[in-house]
Amino acid sequence: MISNDWLHGFRHSSPYINAHRGRTVVLSLGGEAIAHHNLINIIHDITLLSSLGVRLVVAFGARPQIQSRFDEAGQPSRFHEGLRITPEAHLRYALEAIGALRAYLESLLSMGLVNSPMHGARIRVSSGNYVAARPVGVLGGVDHGFTGRVRRVDVSGIDKLLEQGHIVLLPPVGYSPTGDAFNLSYEDVGSQVAAALQAEKLIIFTEHQGVLDNEGTLIRELTVRQTTERLAFHEAGPDRDLLKAACDACVKGVKRSHIISYAREGALLEELFTRDGSGTLVSDDNYEQIRRARVEDIGGIVELIQPLEEQGILVRRSRELLETEIDCFIVAERDGTIVGCAALYAFPDEKAGELSCFAVDPAYRRAGRGDDILAMVEGKARGLGLERLFVLTTQTEHWFRERGFQPSTVQALPGPKLAAYNTQRNSKVFVKPLA
Repeated sequence: MISNDWLHGFRHSSPYINAHRGRTVVLSLGGEAIAHHNLINIIHDITLLSSLGVRLVVAFGARPQIQSRFDEAGQPSRFHEGLRITPEAHLRYALEAIGALRAYLESLLSMGLVNSPMHGARIRVSSGNYVAARPVGVLGGVDHGFTGRVRRVDVSGIDKLLEQGHIVLLPPVGYSPTGDAFNLSYEDVGSQVAAALQAEKLIIFTEHQGVLDNEGTLIRELTVRQTTERLAFHEAGPDRDLLKAACDACVKGVKRSHIISYAREGALLEELFTRDGSGTLVSDDNYEQIRRARVEDIGGIVELIQPLEEQGILVRRSRELLETEIDCFIVAERDGTIVGCAALYAFPDEKAGELSCFAVDPAYRRAGRGDDILAMVEGKARGLGLERLFVLTTQTEHWFRERGFQPSTVQALPGPKLAAYNTQRNSKVFVKPLA
């Protein structure tokens, strides 16, 4: 009898396929991974992800290849605090090695052999000057020459390519307005680009299965706090740069960072399409949470909504009113600070709920927190048996329309809300069915 394990696995991957479609994922691939014999399988998996509608950015490194080029040219290599020093005379060798790797990866992603996983893929790969850089400068009295750090990412340029279905290939090179090129750390490029794009995931490839503890056992999950502690107490070992990149990306708004093996066949697909994954997950889920509000959150809510009340975006609420209505509120808390809130007022007779007092701290608006808060409010409304959600707004109608709210009329409001409607504010009404 033929095993149907593949059929079971394929069917159960459907929720993950739907969850990742249209999402941006940044892959961080070091030069060691490119030199490994399993690279061709990683390329096949990248092709599959692209076919499933995942928006892919590949940031690659070239350390061993640069070292080989230096050795061929008889040039010594110098490092300081883990960074390669790149004198102007040596920059050409680094650029030659990086350029050769870029062409190699483009050639692999262009394959389309019959009877191969890439047959008919026709992938478009794009690269360019999407990363601006600055020199590292002098550290500890040592001039690092043309070794640099990421200064700025051309988000709109990369987004346009991703929208057209291209895989964006980013070498460890950045450019400056003065026309200089800088040798960059691929970990820095991957982390900074993922944060700038507000990517759903940053996936970093390493030699091991993931991050290992002192006994060599895989650590399945780490919070940002736990990762920061490992870095502070020098417990990260050889994974230090990878962990720092993963942690920095999460702090800056990337929802998940994953550290997986480049030597394990299928590790990328296993990490994305199975419940347990294959490597180490770094996230700030315990660092930030969306939950029901408590009385002790009132001070944070007041601080958050007060500027919006002063601008006339939100209706003014006294602290006393907040105390009586706190059970209606949901908050997003990040490291002890309220960075978002919303209230749900139910009208059971009309099976309707009002989304009100919706606010997100300006510093966190690009990380999808508004969507997460809205999702929790909708879930709460469904749990109360409500069939529609309405909102009154004066300045943010497009945000709500983009999320399924449709224009309605004041007369369609539930009776108690209609009676309390403020004609001077002249708020517009939008409704979303909760099917």
